[in-house]
Amino acid sequence: MDKVIDLQIWQMAAAYIFVLVLLVIVRAKGIKRESEIVLSSVRMTIQLIFTGYVLVYLFDNPNPIFSVLVYAAMETFAIFNIFKRMKQKLSAGLKRIIALSMFFGTTVSLLFFILVVVNVSPWYDPRYFIPIAGMLIGNSMTGISLGVSRLTDGMITNKSLVEGALMLGATPKLAAKQIVDNAFDSAILPTINSMLGMGIVFLPGMMTGQILSGTSPLTAINYQIAIMLGILGSVALTVITFVQLGYKTFFNKDSQLIIED
Repeated sequence: MDKVIDLQIWQMAAAYIFVLVLLVIVRAKGIKRESEIVLSSVRMTIQLIFTGYVLVYLFDNPNPIFSVLVYAAMETFAIFNIFKRMKQKLSAGLKRIIALSMFFGTTVSLLFFILVVVNVSPWYDPRYFIPIAGMLIGNSMTGISLGVSRLTDGMITNKSLVEGALMLGATPKLAAKQIVDNAFDSAILPTINSMLGMGIVFLPGMMTGQILSGTSPLTAINYQIAIMLGILGSVALTVITFVQLGYKTFFNKDSQLIIED
């Protein structure tokens, strides 16, 4: 295997030319995004450098408590990020369902992946536990964000249809079924679409990173297939938990719709 190229400071700095290119384009187009682009570039750099030093320490000092604390921090950040993304006002009940769904779906998927698929020993080995947890949580966060948005919009937009179904004797589950199904479908579709083009249209980030670090392409492919299937399972489990519980927050104990005009 060829020697891995270790990027020097000047090479890293040269990569920021792409940020300058984007700034020139948005300025020429009159698009007011300069501050966002600069802020996101700076934040990305600082966050990744900080994360790199944290991971170096964790890798050198494997400890189940540290791994669990990092996992809890990632979950917490992801959940609050979902709340912040939503344009709609979320009820306290819906927020609890989002948090429960994220924690349940990603934790079950992570433990299965770590203990069965990869069979890591010890299970908390941060070299595997943290990167895999990050990929599952990140993709599940995107999926459930779409699910929350579609479910909320669907219940508001189709309020009269749901109320009509209730008046005809339908249960809340039956009245909201189409909205719930559409929300689930919309949430998992991006993951399915990314799998369709993977390997032909593009090489995913994890696989590219492994190859650039000197890993055999065949080994990288094996890991990429496994992690994509793990992501699919995590997104599906997280979203189905949310939509199956989340729609209930739009009804009261008397099976009446409680969306305000």
